[in-house]
Amino acid sequence: MGSLGGLLFLLGALGALAQRCEVPEVDSKLVERLGQHLLPRMDQLSQEHLNPSIYVGLCLSSLQAGAKEVLYLHSLKVYFQQSLLRCASSNGEDNSDCQDQPTMGQLALYLLALRANCEFIGGHKGDRLVSKLKGFLETEKRAIGRDHKGHPRTSYYQYGLGILALCVHRKRLHSSVVGKLLYAVEHDLPVDSVAMAGLAFTCLERSNLNPDQRNPIALAIRTVQDKILKAQTPRGHFGNVYSTPLALQFLMTSSVPGVELGAACLKARAALLASLQNGDFQNALMISQLLPVLNHKSYVDLISLDCLAPRAMLEPAVETPSQIRGPEVISVTLRVLQSQYSISVPAGSSLEDVLKKAQELGKVTYRTQASLSGPYLTSVMGKEAGERKFWQHLRAPDTPLLQGIADYRPKDGETIELRLVSW
Repeated sequence: MGSLGGLLFLLGALGALAQRCEVPEVDSKLVERLGQHLLPRMDQLSQEHLNPSIYVGLCLSSLQAGAKEVLYLHSLKVYFQQSLLRCASSNGEDNSDCQDQPTMGQLALYLLALRANCEFIGGHKGDRLVSKLKGFLETEKRAIGRDHKGHPRTSYYQYGLGILALCVHRKRLHSSVVGKLLYAVEHDLPVDSVAMAGLAFTCLERSNLNPDQRNPIALAIRTVQDKILKAQTPRGHFGNVYSTPLALQFLMTSSVPGVELGAACLKARAALLASLQNGDFQNALMISQLLPVLNHKSYVDLISLDCLAPRAMLEPAVETPSQIRGPEVISVTLRVLQSQYSISVPAGSSLEDVLKKAQELGKVTYRTQASLSGPYLTSVMGKEAGERKFWQHLRAPDTPLLQGIADYRPKDGETIELRLVSW
């Protein structure tokens, strides 16, 4: 009976494990190559290139960048503190019209970066950061409206990120702010926004910061899990390849096990592995969301992170002679507002490089704006993207591009269309 009892216990434990979201180990060389993509970005310390998500992703990964990490965090601190000081009016109040202030998403990621260094914000400078982020969320709450018929000025993704950032620092938010996100996840949101909301709710549940909303938060976590699982594609991605890492971060925190959950995560892991081998991950934000997953971590782990855990030192990638190519030129066709232009650029150029060349040649005019995931188009040929309108990039004949203009690299002979669409 003792042996039988032990066997039954083992089978039960294995069954429970199969019902949780487990991501098996990935080849360390693949993980290292992924991390190496971030090293050149850490040398770009100008305001427009600083990205707190890079620091967060590395700290939650199995990798470290040594002195580069220390310098990068220092540069982040200098930028965010100085920008908030510059945007303060003479009476100490924040000037909401200041052009130099960080966005809500950037500020939230900076707060995550501080927790990734095991810092809790406090003192006068910390209070200013908290007040600023809470102010952003209150502004978004008003834009959504009491009847929920409005929309955030940014996105529900950034709204959820803001709540998560304050939660990992154990800063309580008014129930009305959390309530807007609870309502939103019951409706149609992109997978990455749903996953970010789920991470925020999981943090709130574990920290018990809003005990009066404990039951609605628990229900919302189940809703998020169901929505993400239903969004899995036949290939295994949740939504698409780039929303899958954040979805896995949430699913790995799930306290709602099930056979479907375990199988879905294994399928997603296989899809991500294929995407990694295909070189699909080039964007710093996407890489920084994937690295924690490959180390069995999520943003929720920032509540209580072991900052002394060993991490392998990253070394810059070394190009082999076969990787060094000559100045091959390719031709890309740009289709904009019923007009077509043939643009010649060096092989390996990004779509942004193609647009720059087209503008130099007087063929196309455009403007961009920085975002968490890189630059995006705000105007093309004088036509502005605006509220619920954006410039979509498509590969002919009609395939939307999942990567941004700085990450997508057209092939020789491709036709890329820029189309102003509503959502």
